[in-house]
Amino acid sequence: MIKWLIFVFMTVASWGLYGVFLHRGQLSMEDAVHGRFKAFLFVGLAYLLTAVIGSAVMLILNGAEWNFTSKGVSWSFLAGLVGASGAFGVLLAFGAGGRPAVVMSIVFAGAPIVNAVVATLSHPPAGGWGAVRWQFVAGILLAAIGGCLVTFYKPN
Repeated sequence: MIKWLIFVFMTVASWGLYGVFLHRGQLSMEDAVHGRFKAFLFVGLAYLLTAVIGSAVMLILNGAEWNFTSKGVSWSFLAGLVGASGAFGVLLAFGAGGRPAVVMSIVFAGAPIVNAVVATLSHPPAGGWGAVRWQFVAGILLAAIGGCLVTFYKPN
């Protein structure tokens, strides 16, 4: 019944470690000019192994048909572009002097806010925005406040 929640926590753990590991990979390249791009190259290779090969294996094992709709392909490709662009933005933030504790705190406080607003605009509740409960708005505000607090008062 809560199987999906296990996968959610798997993602939280993975993405929570992502920034720290990416920053460490960038520094470990020992190339102050191009280290972040070298690190991102291997992130891309990891995506290839996980996303392309992993998905293909799952489709084959589950006997899926290999026909795709153009709309599904377009939206999925766009999702991949924004996801990869976000990962690239994290890397550029590190290269510009941002540290994982700050960069990732802003990302992980800001992304749910963007998601909540865009998802609500895409699928408005019956009754429109007037039907949005105050707890939803409070959650968005608390996410923003939490991100600010973590960013401003991180351990030195």
